[in-house]
Amino acid sequence: MGVNMENAGYDKQLRQLEQIAPAGYVLGLHIRYNSATLMFRTYPEEWMNVYTQNGYMMTDPLVAWGVANQGCARWSALGVPDPNDVLKKAREFDLNYGVAVSCGLESSRTIGGFAREDREFTDQEIQDIHDIVLHMHGETAPAVKLTQTQIDALRLMASGSTTAQAAADLGISERALKNRLKTASERLLTRSTAETIQIATEYKLL
Repeated sequence: MGVNMENAGYDKQLRQLEQIAPAGYVLGLHIRYNSATLMFRTYPEEWMNVYTQNGYMMTDPLVAWGVANQGCARWSALGVPDPNDVLKKAREFDLNYGVAVSCGLESSRTIGGFAREDREFTDQEIQDIHDIVLHMHGETAPAVKLTQTQIDALRLMASGSTTAQAAADLGISERALKNRLKTASERLLTRSTAETIQIATEYKLL
């Protein structure tokens, strides 16, 4: 999903990223089930067309590294297989040097790739990119609210209680407790109680 950068409300941060990564970048915020909540792209359109038409995302070493790691790494030091030579082909579009950035839980990961034509990124530039991405990741957490009963149920489960113990502590049936956990999961678009607790914690809902 693409977003009009001029209307997205992040003009200052995006301009900073453009200055640091003049050859372009792609940044996916809160990627869940292979779809980003927000996506920003300034890579050359020709490269994006080639990338999409060839399905490079499935074998892109930047994506693979971002899914498996958090932090920053220069493209030249990713240490991830590149069976389709995605990085080599990117250089045909002047994306010669780059850095990958990843942050957030696996279930709501933010991943970005940033490029220069002329040289490797300096350590300070990489730190600046990471700080901007981390800030945007925090600022763009989905605006979701849980009821107090859902929060109470999740807190007890997070503390290590069994469903029977949590239900007894709340003075409700196990069926009622499971319903609260289910509705919380539906609000946060998660697939398990453990994932719901992770997301709710990251969004500072607990």
